[in-house]
Amino acid sequence: MSSTGMRSGTLTLHIGREEVALRRRYEVASILNDILVAVWFIVGSVMFFSDDWTVTGTWCFLIGSIELLVRPVIRLFRHLHIQRVRSSAGNGQVSDSTQDY
Repeated sequence: MSSTGMRSGTLTLHIGREEVALRRRYEVASILNDILVAVWFIVGSVMFFSDDWTVTGTWCFLIGSIELLVRPVIRLFRHLHIQRVRSSAGNGQVSDSTQDY
């Protein structure tokens, strides 16, 4: 495996462990996003038990709904990032997993 190198401000990625690091980074972002979605909806649900908190609870539901959009955006960025690595490798060795994060 070749290491990642820096020359004249350009980051050169070599295939190998770097692909694993990319996948893990996006997987962690996706997991954290899923946790945030759950938190927004749980907090919003609890707030609906009190009339005084209904408006705030509604905002939590709206934020949670927007957060649901973040997951496919993370998947898209991951796909584009892996495509860039594949293109820079020039040999097509990077294999995209069927597993979405």
